[in-house]
Amino acid sequence: MSVITEDNVRGVGGENLFKDISADGDDITEIESMCMNCHLNGMTRILLTKIPFFKEVIVSSFNCDNCSWSNTEIQSAGRIQDQGVCYTLKVKTKQDLDREVVKSDGATTRIPDLDFEIPPFTQKGALTTIEGLIDRAAAGLQQDQTLRRANYPEVADKIEEFIQKLQKLKEVESEFTLVIEDPSGNSFIENPRAPQRDEALTVTKFTRTMQQDMQLGLRADDDLEEEPAGNDIETMKDEVLGFNTNCPECNAPARTNMKIVEIPHFKEVIIMATNCDSCSHRTNEVKSGGATEAMGTKITLHVTDPSDMTRDVLKSETCSLSIPELEFELGMAAVGGKFTTLEGLLKDIKDLIVSKNPFICGDSSSSDRFEKLQAFGEKIDKIIAGEMNIHFILDDPTGNSYMQNVYAPDPDPDITIEKYTRTFEQNEDLGLNDMKTEGYENEN
Repeated sequence: MSVITEDNVRGVGGENLFKDISADGDDITEIESMCMNCHLNGMTRILLTKIPFFKEVIVSSFNCDNCSWSNTEIQSAGRIQDQGVCYTLKVKTKQDLDREVVKSDGATTRIPDLDFEIPPFTQKGALTTIEGLIDRAAAGLQQDQTLRRANYPEVADKIEEFIQKLQKLKEVESEFTLVIEDPSGNSFIENPRAPQRDEALTVTKFTRTMQQDMQLGLRADDDLEEEPAGNDIETMKDEVLGFNTNCPECNAPARTNMKIVEIPHFKEVIIMATNCDSCSHRTNEVKSGGATEAMGTKITLHVTDPSDMTRDVLKSETCSLSIPELEFELGMAAVGGKFTTLEGLLKDIKDLIVSKNPFICGDSSSSDRFEKLQAFGEKIDKIIAGEMNIHFILDDPTGNSYMQNVYAPDPDPDITIEKYTRTFEQNEDLGLNDMKTEGYENEN
């Protein structure tokens, strides 16, 4: 990486910028410090000064009399700004190359015409000019060229060719654009027409991202998961959204996460999961991400093989299910919305009917009822093990349930899908009879 010395930091007319800004009579502090080149002592000069139409900065200049090494850096004397800043300058004449530039450590420098970028925190802050920025970039690329020519001659030739393009920018044979984007808001490009507007210079403010706040040390790494997601649908598909709620078991504060998932050959659904740190209760639920279909759907799967247990199943909260061979029916909302496998759904049914049934334990239990429910649980186990063939039926009046077709996009010989018109009672249960979506704005 190249360094900015007092000799190559030039202002308009070739005057030394460090001397110019100290000509106002500001005190320069001198501190004896170690040279990072020869490890002997040199002298660091520090000056607090104010740049017109900008803010206060600290300019430091180091010089070593032992090895003649020197370096100049700049730091903001103020706080990190509330918003980041982006300067876009169209360089049209050689006079534009003499504009003063303050570039902080965290600023990104880009020249879109050459597809060139200097990432943040790869160079020290500098008080220089547009020409100085170009020279510094070229000097940085020039480093290690001797080693590259020996080991990677093709790479060295390409870098040398690019350096020539950078140097050619200083001739301003054609207009080019320079962009300095600084999340801290402490970078600056001079407007020689100030306080009037500069047509060649565009200054925009922007809100920092969570990653930029972390780079500046304004947030801890743990805060990354709290970053709010974008409001557009495409962004939400890639984000896990979270909100605070109460545990349904112990009513303690808990966290609910939700995510939009697209089911192949079907539609989008919203998966919600709640974890309680107080009582360790966990629950998950699936909501339809689409509208109520015009017709209801009845899906019948003929289970003939243990591999059917791995089929994905989406059961909406309005879907009822039945197994005719067991003379079993389960109404809507009994197990809530589920996105699981057929095996997982059968296990949920067994837990609901057998394991978590309050009528088979305590004083309310009876031996006959207990034996019947145990027998039902054993039949469910046989179905899961592939020892019993059944028909598994999903009946959803909203049309928002789904059974995976393992032959997709071809038809599945073991699945039958029927569309039907909802009855008045079904529409009443869903609240559709009183719902008016057209002409409501004309009613008083």
